[in-house]
Parts: sequence; C-alpha cells; structure tokens
Amino acid sequence: MTTHSNTPAGWYADPQGTPNLLRYWDGTQWTEHTNPGQVPHQQPKGQDGGGSAWELNVSRTPDPSKVQQQVQHQAGVSPTAYGGGTLFTEPVLVVNQKAKLIELVNEYSVFDQQGRTLGSVVEVGQSTAKKVLRFVSSVDQFLTHKLEVRDAQGQPHLVLTRPAKFIKSKVLVHRANGEPLGEIVQQNAFGKIKFGFMYNGQQIGAIKAENWRAWNFAIVDHTDTEIARITKTWEGLAKTMFTTADNYVLQIHRQLADPLLSMVVASALTVDTALKQDSRGLG
Repeated sequence: MTTHSNTPAGWYADPQGTPNLLRYWDGTQWTEHTNPGQVPHQQPKGQDGGGSAWELNVSRTPDPSKVQQQVQHQAGVSPTAYGGGTLFTEPVLVVNQKAKLIELVNEYSVFDQQGRTLGSVVEVGQSTAKKVLRFVSSVDQFLTHKLEVRDAQGQPHLVLTRPAKFIKSKVLVHRANGEPLGEIVQQNAFGKIKFGFMYNGQQIGAIKAENWRAWNFAIVDHTDTEIARITKTWEGLAKTMFTTADNYVLQIHRQLADPLLSMVVASALTVDTALKQDSRGLG
C-alpha cells in the first residue's frame, strides 16, 4: 500500500512484506500494532459485499491460533492431513459468524484447520424494507434468505436459497452459474431436527441434529453411514451475551464426490441461517 495522508486509518499489509501480517496505519504513520491475518480482498465490481451502514460490527481480525484452538480443543478434532487449500478440498472447515451488536446481513468467514482464510458466506439480495423488518422484529426468520459462498478471492461458487417458510425449511443449492445441485429439506418439525439431501428426487444423505437444541449434527450418506460432523463451538461469553454470532467446525471423514460434497459443504455453511435460526420460530 502506498501511504498518503489521505489514506484512512485501518489494518493493512505489513509494509515490510511479512506474509500474513497486518499492521495498523493511524492515518498519518505506521504503528507498532500488528495482527495475524490476510488483507481483505476487494469485491468484484457490482458484487454485494454484505454488511450494512446500520450494523454495529464488533468482529476482530482473525487469529489463526484461536482458530486452531477452536478446532482441536473445542471441537475435539485432531490435526489431519491438509487438503487442497479450497472450500471443497479441505477435510476441516471452520465457519465463524461475524459478531455484530446489530445484525441485518448474515456474514460468515471460513477457515481451514490452521486458520487460513478459505472463503466467506454473505447474505445477498436484501431490500431496504427487509432490513428494516430485521431491525424492528424477528419476522425475518420466516422470509427468504439467499447466501453466496465465495472463495478467498471473492469469487462465488455456490448460491444457497432458503425460501420463505412457516414451519419446515428447505435450502436450494445452485452453482454460481445457476446450475441446480439439489435441495436440503427439513423432514420433521419437532424433536431432533433432520434434513434430507435431495438430488433428482432421491435422498442421497441427511443431516441429523444430535439433540433438540440442534447444536451438533451428524451428516450421513444414503446408507446412514456418518461421513461428516458439524460441531458448534463456544464463541465466548461476550459474544454469547451481546451478539447472535455462532461458530461451527465441519469435519469430513472421507473424500466425497458431487453432488454429495457440495451438499455437505452447503449444510455446514447454512447451518446458522437456514437451520439453527428455526429455533426462534416454530420449525
């Protein structure tokens, strides 16, 4: 970054070139304050970057060591062999919701088991009227939600749509080009919630809540064999008390092929918006 007096204060790539290190620019000069992390990418022109001027975002710069602790100590996932460094090739995904005192747009960061950024999930297509509804009520839980799954460069790979619902939910999974991949369909309204992975009218797997609070999930294939697991991790006392942010760890037990792979990844990335959110309503 070329530093000028008109450059706003903020976190930027370390001017000394240290990889994965951010240094704070106070508006006039570099400071001694640093944080591990990556420079936020610029959104492609015309792409909805999420967020809202009405929101109060209290998220901090991601700390790889805290992500590692989240995986190993909170989720109980032992270090595993690394994958290909993408959303669809890593055996462990860490999905952390951005902490906001006022939340009008759902946003999530996705990391690998070492804390490296793999991508993000951003709610898109919300009208101003819908944001007003979210601000003054909880009726938005019954409305349509659309999420874009983006890689670390900000390019969309999946579009996940949860249509308006009353009791039972479903999520429509599409590639970024509009090609349908399948549906995640809620199969019961009470007790331990279960969702089926539907592809061309056939069930190819399922996601099963392990308790009525729907915090941890087992993901199974069509033979009911567990192929992955989603574990909710504690986000900390302050976030629990003052925000709605939730954190999850997805562990995939073996290599999977599409469409099952995309359905498993989609279920982990929408578990908060599309699944857990139902605990505030009837579903």
